[in-house]
Amino acid sequence: MMRLTFLRLAGLLLACLAVACASSSERPANSRTDFRFAAWPGPMLRVFAVEPDGLAADAPVVIVMHGVGRNADEYRDNWVDLAEHYGLRVYVPEFSKQDFPGAEHYNLGGIGTGKPRAYGAIEPLFRYVQDKRGVTAPSYVIFGHSAGAQYVHRFVCFAEPEHMAFAISANAGWYTLPSTDEAWPYGLGGIPEGECTPKAWLQQPVLVMLGDKDIDPADPSLRHTPEADRQGPYRMARGLYFMDVAAAEAAALDVPLAWQVRTVPGVAHDNRGMALAAAPLIASLGQETDTTGEDAQ
Repeated sequence: MMRLTFLRLAGLLLACLAVACASSSERPANSRTDFRFAAWPGPMLRVFAVEPDGLAADAPVVIVMHGVGRNADEYRDNWVDLAEHYGLRVYVPEFSKQDFPGAEHYNLGGIGTGKPRAYGAIEPLFRYVQDKRGVTAPSYVIFGHSAGAQYVHRFVCFAEPEHMAFAISANAGWYTLPSTDEAWPYGLGGIPEGECTPKAWLQQPVLVMLGDKDIDPADPSLRHTPEADRQGPYRMARGLYFMDVAAAEAAALDVPLAWQVRTVPGVAHDNRGMALAAAPLIASLGQETDTTGEDAQ
């Protein structure tokens, strides 16, 4: 299993944030494509992709998770110039509202619904692009913004992804805490034993990215329930709370915490702004991994 050296990640991120805005603003059309993907137990997915011409077969692969609008095409378009500039292959699966209605079936993966889990699509998709689209990279990075960030941090726990190098959860609206003290979906209380354990989850490579201007408690798409509001009044505060709980749980379980958190200066609730910060980080790491075994956002 390929895993990122997180000391390397932490150092690179600071440098990458400083130069993120240096990427080209041009958006070449010739690398944009889409295809249908059905090689998993769930519904057929349309996948929007950026596959730059002439890119090496082992170039880094980024799987991007869209937000509540299910606008995978727009998320793909936000990455076109970044993929061209930094040499990335980008794949954005579309989880339609028809097949994956509401937060229950997308953000929360369909846990407990009896239907194929949305979290089960990513590893088969990566194997598909290896088999059918000329990819030889041994691992991928998964990036999600907003509702996609909710998907990503839960995916890491429930899917236990074999080929994931690391995960980036950017500006999630609220979190599933790595603790059984809070009931699902705000924590892991009530989850069947062995399904998703804090001890294993906390040792997975996760980067929580937070825009330091994502601080509007009145955002109409921000979930306000007693459980969500206990995490904080707005997204940035909730992300920091998530990390505080993670640190406390890791200490209590006596395991190393593999999660990192970084703020992105000047960015509010903006997928493009967070992608600008994430892309140079992913590119700088490249293959430098070490080998170890409701619609409210």
